[in-house]
Amino acid sequence: MEYTHLGRSGLKVSRLCLGTMNFGPLTSEADSFAIMNRALESGINFFDTANVYGWRKGEGVTEAVIGRWLAQSDGRREQIILATKVYGSMGDGPNERGLSACHIRRACEDSLRRLQTDHIDLYQMHHIDRETPWEEIWQAMEQLVHEGKILYIGSSNFAGWHIAQAQAAASARQFMGLVSEQSLYNLSARMIELEVIPACRAYGLGLLPWSPLGGGLLAGALEKVSDGRRASEHVQESAGKHRAQLESYESLCRELGEKPAEVALAWLLQNPAVTAPIIGPRTLKHLGDSLRALEIELPEDVLAGLNEIWPGPGGEAPEAYAW
Repeated sequence: MEYTHLGRSGLKVSRLCLGTMNFGPLTSEADSFAIMNRALESGINFFDTANVYGWRKGEGVTEAVIGRWLAQSDGRREQIILATKVYGSMGDGPNERGLSACHIRRACEDSLRRLQTDHIDLYQMHHIDRETPWEEIWQAMEQLVHEGKILYIGSSNFAGWHIAQAQAAASARQFMGLVSEQSLYNLSARMIELEVIPACRAYGLGLLPWSPLGGGLLAGALEKVSDGRRASEHVQESAGKHRAQLESYESLCRELGEKPAEVALAWLLQNPAVTAPIIGPRTLKHLGDSLRALEIELPEDVLAGLNEIWPGPGGEAPEAYAW
């Protein structure tokens, strides 16, 4: 396993991040434990979750699964970099969502309890809160850092200008601010190349792509549909919409002798802006397949071919759309 710094911080994380969104609703607790065990054995030290995962409001189902796994071994907690998120609705009250100081503190305490730990390594804002001023957000986060309950702070689903706003406000307070941004990014969804990636580079944020396989679109979707294998309604619809691109993509992968999912991950791993794609295995096999991507080196002609099949927005702004 390779490790790299999380943005400009001194923290080192594995080049793959274990996403846990399936733990609870789609993957049983026993299977979730097995996946986390295998991930740790394989050198993955970066685990990502969120307080809303499990999709039962206020219960934090996935965090609780991870907490019970951590409780199985005294030394396990110190072997991983644990990341979770705050923003989503955790109840029906008016202050049970968003990034108010009130909600941030309550949500952090609840996450710590469910995760059965005394600190969160990376506490991420799951979405921008347009109704809460940065002075309030950073004051709440600073207090949690001072108390040792969180170590680093990240964002998720931020625009480039949100990152700039956040860092300007943090700098005025002589606070480190954000160290990472978690964004939708894959071969078929490259919008962040316009402004988010340049902002991450300028401010020293690590980039953590979520949905690296495009919700299954880049994991051999055409082959699954044509072979009559199980595919979600979303994947079937997307496969129909992108049929021509998928035919070219899956053909290229066959020429390489690699699975489409692994090529999609390898493409992200070769991007110098990317710290660690967030994989979301439902089974041990899915995890093993993802690990294979670490061994794939895509030559320049293949990268050029992928760019032809899945063109991005044209580069960085403003050159992508202006002179």
